[in-house]
Amino acid sequence: MSVGMVKAELAVSSRIAHPSFFKLSPCCGSGSSLLATSLFITEVVFLKRVLMQASSKEGSKPIHKMKNEKNVYAKMRDGVRLAVDVYRPDAPGRFPGLLAMSPYSKDVQALVGVLPHGTGFTDEWGILEAGNSEYFVSRGYAHVIADIRGVGNSEGTYYNMFSKQEQEDGYDLVEWIAQQPWCDGNVGMVGISYFAVIQYLVAAQQPPHLKAIFPHDGWGDLYRDIASHGGVPSLFNYYLPREIPSRAVPISETMYSKEELKRRVEELIEDEATNYSKDPHLLHVLLYPHVFPVPFDYLVNRNDGPFYRERSPVEVMNKIKVPTYLGSEFHGYPVCMHLPGAISGWEKINAPKKLAFREYPGGVERPFHQFHDEIVRWYDYWLKGIDTGIMDEPPIKIWVRGAEKWRYERAWPLLEKTEWLTYYLRQGNLVAKEPPTGREPSDSLNYKPAAPTVLSGIPISPKPDYLVYSTEPFKEDMEVIGPISLSLFASITSDDADFLIALREMSPDGTAFVLTRGWLKASHRELDQQKSRPWKPYHVHTNPTPVEPGRIYEYPIEIQPIANLFRKGQRLQLEIWPCDYPQQPYDWTQYWGAVHHIPYGKEVTYEIHHTPDHPSHLLLPLITKQ
Repeated sequence: MSVGMVKAELAVSSRIAHPSFFKLSPCCGSGSSLLATSLFITEVVFLKRVLMQASSKEGSKPIHKMKNEKNVYAKMRDGVRLAVDVYRPDAPGRFPGLLAMSPYSKDVQALVGVLPHGTGFTDEWGILEAGNSEYFVSRGYAHVIADIRGVGNSEGTYYNMFSKQEQEDGYDLVEWIAQQPWCDGNVGMVGISYFAVIQYLVAAQQPPHLKAIFPHDGWGDLYRDIASHGGVPSLFNYYLPREIPSRAVPISETMYSKEELKRRVEELIEDEATNYSKDPHLLHVLLYPHVFPVPFDYLVNRNDGPFYRERSPVEVMNKIKVPTYLGSEFHGYPVCMHLPGAISGWEKINAPKKLAFREYPGGVERPFHQFHDEIVRWYDYWLKGIDTGIMDEPPIKIWVRGAEKWRYERAWPLLEKTEWLTYYLRQGNLVAKEPPTGREPSDSLNYKPAAPTVLSGIPISPKPDYLVYSTEPFKEDMEVIGPISLSLFASITSDDADFLIALREMSPDGTAFVLTRGWLKASHRELDQQKSRPWKPYHVHTNPTPVEPGRIYEYPIEIQPIANLFRKGQRLQLEIWPCDYPQQPYDWTQYWGAVHHIPYGKEVTYEIHHTPDHPSHLLLPLITKQ
């Protein structure tokens, strides 16, 4: 069989004619040696195997055994060497590569087979985010897991999460993989959460051999999605560094003079409102930056600015030109971490793309086996040239809780199908389409400062008071899909305060389920008018302005999207809290123990107003029947 005959056979499938398949050894056409013949036959066998797989819409089959090479060193452009583990098929030929960049050490990623399916998400195993090597390798991929710079067995210094250096290293790793003798020159990236965020940042640098990415559960804005939700500081930046075996330095020492940095630290400790001086762990971070360099950088950079912009994919998503499969979950911990990143990617990336809002409110298990098959179908199409049909399907799929089924769409949000329903806050009630017409008394909430609880466990302070507003039982089923916003008209007795919002589904039998959350620190109320939409207020977070005590302000609060079918007889409940408090049963949208927030440090009385001049209201996306 000649090379031309092989090409003709492959042409039966229009999608499979990928140029990399025909890069045979230069000697193959001459027939002048036994070696040339052997190499040629190997290529033909490989190509025929690909042809057999091309008709499958399910993706490549598990036909390979796996071998691995541990602690291979890849040299970066500045000479620093990064340690990688290479898992690849134990077979002749060249294969596409899937790169996973690990901050948690590549070695622990091999524990993927320890937990049985059905265990659910656990903090203990949450760092296993590179994926199942055996699954990918058996289906014809090389899975390359790298320790990022300054972590594990890699050389160099860790310059905090997603530094410019780390992004450039990703470019170099992609190109290093493409040059290996076992790689066919086509490279993708794989992994969730941290592993997904770095995919955005590497793809934006446009390494020539990166052909597609699959960033699931990756945040987009390091300040808004992770560090400070609505300006309310999250403890995730204390929690996460404990999982990273790094050799880090405090980046803030290069950003500020010694005098400025000292001033910032003293201000944080002395300012009663920050509450930092009431927790030993937060004090440790501020007093010993070289012991706790990563969380130190987040504490001293309390507002948005260059530190966060350098590390936020939203700043460079418009530079991504490779096909991108985005995804996250509703109604779980991605609400306060990952969900906004998937939406930002959909809005900003101008390349072939897909978006999946999946159905795992407690978080996907590790190693996210629930959609490994989708990853293979994606990369079969873009790296192997196999028509799996994945690009013939609608670009967006949404798991609708309550209906327990997928909804397939072509746009997000579903503006053409949405009736924006306004619910007004009316003395404990949510009343549809009926704003207040008279002078209704305001609702009061008294907050006594809660002590910070940095480590997971039982909070030190008692449960705070909070306000509740509820609809009447729905008279018919209601499908609500999309972004939500809350406009609160409030006055407070301090110069600042925190608004923490929860939305619950309430069933007639008394069971409740928290669907989503929103957050805003009063001093961070300033909007970017150009970026804001009625359903999605966008706050500046660079110039906090203290509140005049007693004055009524409007506080526009973004509430993260939902996809939920409310059944007849159920109710929607809105809650306004002054600080986080753990819920029973466990509330993943709060993620107490990892992502809960540092409580405000001063006593405050809130007044929530609902009058004709100050109509506090909730904007809800009701999907109309088609």
